[in-house]
Amino acid sequence: MDKTASGWLNGFIGVLIFSGSLPATHVAVADFDPTFLTAARAAIAGLLGIAMLLLFRQKRPGRGDLISLTVVALGVVVGFPLLTALALKHVTTAHSIIFVGLLPLATAIFGVLRGGDRPRPAFWLFSCIGSALVAGFALSQGVSASPVGDSLMLGAIIVCGLGYAEGAALSRRLGGWQVICWALALSLPVMLVLSFLTLPPSFAGIGSGAWIGLAYVSLFSMLIGFIFWYRGLAQGGIAAVGQLQLLQPFFGLALAASLLHERVSPMMVVVTLGVVACVFGAKKFAR
Repeated sequence: MDKTASGWLNGFIGVLIFSGSLPATHVAVADFDPTFLTAARAAIAGLLGIAMLLLFRQKRPGRGDLISLTVVALGVVVGFPLLTALALKHVTTAHSIIFVGLLPLATAIFGVLRGGDRPRPAFWLFSCIGSALVAGFALSQGVSASPVGDSLMLGAIIVCGLGYAEGAALSRRLGGWQVICWALALSLPVMLVLSFLTLPPSFAGIGSGAWIGLAYVSLFSMLIGFIFWYRGLAQGGIAAVGQLQLLQPFFGLALAASLLHERVSPMMVVVTLGVVACVFGAKKFAR
């Protein structure tokens, strides 16, 4: 398998794993405080990440890499998990998943600014159409319904796109799984302290669903998914492979409907199919 095909395959596996993040977060915040959930998932993944770095005897990153690792940590270890957890206190999982359709455009923009990608003009056309479909749907639902939830999701998309692009560029030097492990290790001291400070007064009322949600976002969303995702972005191009995120709402809506029994409206399906079509158009003109 050539490098580009391998990049798309790794990226696709990463998207599949990330698709369960918002449904799992929604279940977890039903019983856990959003701040505790963010800190706990990062702390658990951070401990596992450090174990991997020690087990495989990885060299420490250079001083010049610390700023980039800090950006990755702020974007995908802290920013996106915290903002989405807070948003899911105000909006449904199905509604929040639609916003994920804006993530490919954010990733592509930061890929140009930070990763040196140069997609063709037609690529931007398909990327913008897909993002416009998502934004149009969100607006059609009525911003007044939950301006707080929508604002938090928009902020989450921006910081996540930056974290994705920065991490992908860095993974070309350090390796995909090494980047997320070092970012987790960098944030671990703060996340451990925050975990203890926001610890629930009692675990007696925490349901099994919340524990399963915490386990999923800690192991898969925070660590395993990034191993595939950063490798895919580095191999196939940040802007190009990043368009696979347009598929994430499709998988996420299916999970929200089947596992959480949330209503998925016909318009949600239409919008999702539209952005899926844009993935193929963007892929064709990505380079």
